[in-house]
Amino acid sequence: MLNVGVVGIGKLGSIHLRIYKEIKDIRKIYIADTNQNHLKPHQNLSNYEDYKQLKGKIDLVSIATPTFTHYEIASFFLKNKIPVLVEKPLTKTLKEAETLIKLSQKNKTMLFVGHVERYNSAYLAVKKYIKNPLFIECHRLNPYPNRSLDISVVLDLMIHDLDIILGLLNDKVKKVQAKGVKVLSSSEDIANARITFNNGCVANITASRISGKRERKIRIFMQNCYISLDYATQSVEIYKKTKNKITKKILPINKEEPLKKEIIEFINLVKKKSFDISFAEKAKNALNIACKIEKIIQRPR
Repeated sequence: MLNVGVVGIGKLGSIHLRIYKEIKDIRKIYIADTNQNHLKPHQNLSNYEDYKQLKGKIDLVSIATPTFTHYEIASFFLKNKIPVLVEKPLTKTLKEAETLIKLSQKNKTMLFVGHVERYNSAYLAVKKYIKNPLFIECHRLNPYPNRSLDISVVLDLMIHDLDIILGLLNDKVKKVQAKGVKVLSSSEDIANARITFNNGCVANITASRISGKRERKIRIFMQNCYISLDYATQSVEIYKKTKNKITKKILPINKEEPLKKEIIEFINLVKKKSFDISFAEKAKNALNIACKIEKIIQRPR
């Protein structure tokens, strides 16, 4: 049985909290948030305004605070050898991410990053069908969130698709082109990136947080095959050309909550006392491309 901490009880942190309550391996939950209004609904739990007060009480921690605080908070827990699950993006800068990874390695303490689409049941079901993509198209659209506005739409939304694409291709990036626009906030609210890989594959990625609808889709084009994956509905359609005929296959999906699957994997790694830096390294790679996209967007004409 484990004691767990959740730092940041906003929208996403509250979901972490709810999931931990559902998991039988958790003995006690401690929460921390600087906002008393976030703590008030959870007076039945041990709650603190200072996350440092969780030291000595917990075996692992989820960090769901604004991105600019990730580095400071994750550093504290890693220095005290407490395994960390930090929500994406890992940090706001690449330098901070690299420093956290070094700290994780030095203390042999797990640094797990919340790239939740990796655990989407539809993605897990379709991965084995994806071989040598020629072109990838992604759309991730949200209505205006009134949250996560400390970062651009690239770090907020597009980074999900960057993480998935880098994992699928496992190839070096040759060229990045990008365009973004500030509409309602002080950073980019809509962005498009076109990434060319060494093997010739091109990924066209659009992310918006000023859309009238929600959409989370990835379309993958291969030789004689086209795959359409909807992350939101956890559904997959595969179109294949055989001879002169096109056939459509709808994959059967055992739909599960991705974040719960992610948290359970984190807990299992902690229970086994496993140390695997690859989770953080992959998150750093996605952050690296996201930062490059931001720089291109912000470059003076």
